[in-house]
Amino acid sequence: MYTNNSCPVITRMQNCQGNGRPDREYESYRWKPSQCDLPRFDAKKFLELMRGKTIAFIGDSVARNQMESLLCLLWQASKTFSVEVPRNQGNRRMHRYYFRSTSTKIVRMWSSWLVHQTPEAIDFAPEGVTKVHLDTPDENFMEFVPTFDVVVLSSGHWFAKQSVYVLNNEIVGGRLWWPDKSREAKINNIEAFGASVENIVASIVTHPNFTGLAILRSYSPSHYEGGAWDTGGSCTGKTRPLEPEQMVKNDNIDKMHEKQITGFLRGIQKKSNKSKFVMMDITGVFSYRHDGHPGPFRSLDPNKRTHDCLHWCMPGPVDTWNEFVLEIIRREYEGKKSSSS
Repeated sequence: MYTNNSCPVITRMQNCQGNGRPDREYESYRWKPSQCDLPRFDAKKFLELMRGKTIAFIGDSVARNQMESLLCLLWQASKTFSVEVPRNQGNRRMHRYYFRSTSTKIVRMWSSWLVHQTPEAIDFAPEGVTKVHLDTPDENFMEFVPTFDVVVLSSGHWFAKQSVYVLNNEIVGGRLWWPDKSREAKINNIEAFGASVENIVASIVTHPNFTGLAILRSYSPSHYEGGAWDTGGSCTGKTRPLEPEQMVKNDNIDKMHEKQITGFLRGIQKKSNKSKFVMMDITGVFSYRHDGHPGPFRSLDPNKRTHDCLHWCMPGPVDTWNEFVLEIIRREYEGKKSSSS
């Protein structure tokens, strides 16, 4: 629906064709549900449904990946269907694009863990190492939540990085940091992820001023083989999706996915406002798409050939996520129109 040359907002690391990837078949696969149809992305439909509204992608670099995909889908339509090119009205804190014809805003805000973090010393954890407060939402974006009509949340992969986990102002665990072996950690990074999801979901469904639609996009599967992202893992030479019999169980992805679902279900039980919150589960479906990552084609520089088997080429599988988002929005807003009429 667009090419790497037709969209000016593609991050260099996701511009696989521009970085020399020789194959293109990965751009053409679509996911077909077994019991319904998933319509192709309709830019005019999206903008009409989002007339006068704001959609915000909040979270890590995979959130950026998805937001840029949406912009590319809309940007391409500006040439085909007379949808105007959006104006960038953002700043470093909030990237914001504006479509004047429908007064639609596309926003991205960075939040590594979606919960509060600080480098300050706490108890036996010294200054410098990141402290992740699992029971406190990230105030940098929470103050803006009431101004958004649709919120798409993305997190999980930063729980593989060095950090200290804090609950009720008490250190309860750590990742790649636990100097005092005489103390027993109460939770690991996967359990910490689940706790953070429960907190952020609960914070949104109890926010007194948020009445919009929130979407939790499930854990995005990576496809490193032979190591992790920082220990020589790669996904070189993957040109077709996996067949079902080729799927290899990944315990870490399965456990992160499971804890995320559990956290979502626990958080949603605390709902007290008029918002709508859904989980968009992409983990199983996109576990087949080991062909959709940049791999070594994240840079033109041969000296920077670190393999990226986490983010997604653009165009590529990530575009389907926004077909999911459009369908969720359509069901929500068209459903409201039908009930009100």
